[in-house]
Amino acid sequence: MLPTISGFDRIGEENAFAVLARAGALAASGKDVINLGIGQPDFPTPEHIVEAAVKALRDGAHGYTPAEGIPQLREAVAADLHRRLSVAASPDNVLVVPGGKVTMFAAILMFGAPGAEILYPDPGFPIYRSMIEFTGATPVPVPVREENGFGFSADETLSLITPRTRLLILNSPANPTGGVTPKSEIDRLVAGLDAHPGLAILSDEIYDQLLYDGEEHASLIAYPEIRDRVILLNGWSKTYAMTGWRLGYSVWPDGLFDKARKLAVNCWSCVNAPAQFGALAALEGPQDAVREMREAFDVRRRLVVDRLNDMPDIRCITPKGAFYAFPNVSAVGIPAKDLASDLLEGPGVATIGGPDFGVLGEGYLRLSYANSRENIERALDRFQTYLEKRPQTTRTEI
Repeated sequence: MLPTISGFDRIGEENAFAVLARAGALAASGKDVINLGIGQPDFPTPEHIVEAAVKALRDGAHGYTPAEGIPQLREAVAADLHRRLSVAASPDNVLVVPGGKVTMFAAILMFGAPGAEILYPDPGFPIYRSMIEFTGATPVPVPVREENGFGFSADETLSLITPRTRLLILNSPANPTGGVTPKSEIDRLVAGLDAHPGLAILSDEIYDQLLYDGEEHASLIAYPEIRDRVILLNGWSKTYAMTGWRLGYSVWPDGLFDKARKLAVNCWSCVNAPAQFGALAALEGPQDAVREMREAFDVRRRLVVDRLNDMPDIRCITPKGAFYAFPNVSAVGIPAKDLASDLLEGPGVATIGGPDFGVLGEGYLRLSYANSRENIERALDRFQTYLEKRPQTTRTEI
């Protein structure tokens, strides 16, 4: 019998991939399934990005690159942050990584240990809690509440910090809720963090260019008061429809960068070479596709919210970012994961139950509007028919 492998029984999963697999199996059996579950743009990667990667292959980009990424890409990331956010980032602090999860893994691994506490958003991306538990640290949920537009509360967040807290994870615009924390609330949080100088911050800003209704992104690395302890997580997956390219980047404080670089050397060596040239073209080339995709998401966003609010026993606030709606389904009267399962197995609509994003996700579903308008309309028609056919006597708010 093999020995027990310490820690691995604590690793959780991201149920969106399980739903994707089940939806695929149902579709393969002949069922008409509409997927509003998976969080990836339904647009193709812009052609100039694809061509740059192909050219790199043809030009001989077949070997290893520096562990931290090719120099010209690190310079382009720094220039992009300065251009978009007026942030003066040094290329020397930029680490190119194979996907956004890698930055989470590295940061949580650095600060997580038995006896430590790590704060993370709830509802939030499930890998936060999974990796915290893997390290043996205690996960401490930071509530993300509907009444706050699914933004975090500075005062509530600060109240959860203890002498054992080593890392605070923040995410805005947010997955799964689409919530955007107002700059005024971020200002208040940053002021309060002055009382906790030893606390590191991981700021997940992967959706920073998917904002609506005139919202402007407030990056944590733009605050000089905390700049020396903020780890920025970002990448190309959502903004440029490059989820399968597995490309992300992080910006590390001076005191942490070399630790992250050494982890890269030990774990993944370097990122796929031609993909990095594609990422370079994404940052330095035309941005029309980003704007067009965001505008399309905005149309779908308003459609989804309006339709959901017309359904019996559903209410949905308007998300300000990302490409998710997080409707409150508590009045339907059944647990959210059961509802998500019913919708998939019955009318063939894939969604994700709120509890897959944390204990505070009960009573909610995540719907991704990264699908065509036609498919969204069809899926919502099926959802509404399902609700209208359920016996009224079973609907009691849970």
